[in-house]
Amino acid sequence: MSAKTKVKELEASAFDALKAQVRGEIIFPNDAQYNETRKVYNGMIDKRPGMFVMCVDAADVKYAVNFARENNLLVAVRGGGHNGGGLGLCDEGMVIDLSGIKFVHVDVENSTVRVGGGNLWGEVDHATHPFGLAVPAGIISTTGVGGLTLGGGVGHLSRKYGLTIDNLLEADMVLADGSIVTVNAERNADLFWAIRGGGGNFGIVTSFKFQAHPVKNIIGGPTLWPIERVEEVMEWYHTFINNAPDELNGFIATMVIPGAPFPEELHNKKFCGIVWAYVGDPEKMDEIFAPVHAMNPIFAHVGEMPYPSIQTLFDGMLPHGLQWYWRADYFKELGPEVRSGHLEYGSKIPTPLSQMHLYPISGAASRVGKEDTPWANRDAKYAGVIVGVDPDPANAEKITDWCKEYWDALHPYSTGGAYLNFIMDEGQERIKASYKGNYERLAQIKKAYDPENFFRVNQNILPAN
Repeated sequence: MSAKTKVKELEASAFDALKAQVRGEIIFPNDAQYNETRKVYNGMIDKRPGMFVMCVDAADVKYAVNFARENNLLVAVRGGGHNGGGLGLCDEGMVIDLSGIKFVHVDVENSTVRVGGGNLWGEVDHATHPFGLAVPAGIISTTGVGGLTLGGGVGHLSRKYGLTIDNLLEADMVLADGSIVTVNAERNADLFWAIRGGGGNFGIVTSFKFQAHPVKNIIGGPTLWPIERVEEVMEWYHTFINNAPDELNGFIATMVIPGAPFPEELHNKKFCGIVWAYVGDPEKMDEIFAPVHAMNPIFAHVGEMPYPSIQTLFDGMLPHGLQWYWRADYFKELGPEVRSGHLEYGSKIPTPLSQMHLYPISGAASRVGKEDTPWANRDAKYAGVIVGVDPDPANAEKITDWCKEYWDALHPYSTGGAYLNFIMDEGQERIKASYKGNYERLAQIKKAYDPENFFRVNQNILPAN
């Protein structure tokens, strides 16, 4: 693999043709907006690209890819900029930024939605909600559509309607050779398979087409128990959620209540929490939630709300620019050792925004074959993630150490892999463990479409030998 050329090593005249071709702005380190442009969601990321190409359409992406390939530049691709490890940026290379490629077209007759590669999920929800439709996505509305989708897409609707990739019908892509292709079940089916969980390894998606579902309002919100009850609650939760109707989703957490809108008596105290989302018959709400209330939560705020409201529930608490450190694993069980680990480290949460979540992978998400998409962990019961979060860079080491220690205590009881949208830059073996038996097929497709590993700033799948 040859060393990459740095943008600054190119002659100024080398950029003239690219500037004439693209409609979007090109930003260099000496431009006034450079430092603002290089910021991403995770404030711990401090990378300095050689240039940004702020694309406004697929043609801009094509020209940027061709320029980078012809000049041997390292390329990163940024959609919403939420990637925990900062994989939407690279040092001294080119960032192909998709934030200008935004559109949401709702086909009400067929309940499908076509979305630009630079859209955020909140923009999709805004467009689909008036029609009583929703696409299964994550839990924070400022997340980019592209990154979340290509990695899988776990969220509030997973148990009822599957992962985001299970609802992807088609995509338009720019490949490493600069060609523009459409992928779906009939056209370029191998690529279509690969992008449903294979990340950004195979090309740049400029347009997604999703199946939407009838979701207008949901019944949801948090229930809280003192952290001292976490073992008891987790044991109950494991049985309850895995036997619950698909219409009920609830992810469990260890967390601190940082402040408003929660009552003052809860502030800065540690809890075991469950955030519920029920998309079934409202008339059955009391019956569905009776076992929850029988567990005597210290706080319960569950009620009917528009679907976009639960998608924005954490937006204010977790704004752009905080310090983040992530570790993740899949789990099949919440046995005694796991539960005691959550008690120990949930009792040591170092900052008000640091937390642990376990997202259920049951219901519809578990009924897709493990080889039907690259997302091989359909038999996992939970996608777990531990995040150290704080606004102050001075606390970066504190939140990182807690996160690593928490993960070290629980990892021996995991399946060995992790949801790739939840991990940092953790190396090849971690990636292979997460794709399991699907890795070799992905490597063969990578060889066919990107033999030089042009798209390498990601959770990288190496081209097969």
